[in-house]
Amino acid sequence: MSEPLTWIAASLRRERTRAGLSLSELAKRAGIAKSTLSQLETGGGNPSVETLWALGVALGVPFSVLVEPPTPAVQVIRAGEGPTVASERADYVATLLSASPPGARRDLYHLRAEPGPARVSEPHIPGSVEHLIVGTGRVKAGPRGEEVELGPGDYMAYRGDVPHSYEALAPGTTFVLVMQHI
Repeated sequence: MSEPLTWIAASLRRERTRAGLSLSELAKRAGIAKSTLSQLETGGGNPSVETLWALGVALGVPFSVLVEPPTPAVQVIRAGEGPTVASERADYVATLLSASPPGARRDLYHLRAEPGPARVSEPHIPGSVEHLIVGTGRVKAGPRGEEVELGPGDYMAYRGDVPHSYEALAPGTTFVLVMQHI
């Protein structure tokens, strides 16, 4: 079993237990099969971004809580390394750079995306705000019906607790996403 799958399995079991939910109840709330959840909790499978977001919303925890590895006192994540999760619906890969420490409620991601179908995201936990800064390429992002095209160095902030999307408009598009949970 790979390390990220080990972290995800342990996090799912911990958060499900903390919430006092059975496998069946959590699977139902997240809209996934009980067998899929059982497999994920034993470190099997290959969970998509969509599956992990649905589980995070059902558990009332940020996505990062489910994928964050144990962190040492000094942490360095080299380009192209770190815990990543791919989308099953778009050419979109999220790498968690920093999860929110106790007392703070924000997560930091580096994302790579290629032109193709947009990565459509369901609402995150209530009060979520996303901050996006484009590094390379061009991206069209934002809440459904309010998407904005951005280029290198552009910044935007928008509600993350409503349906929203990210669409790469140029090859090699990268951006940093800060998820703020109020």
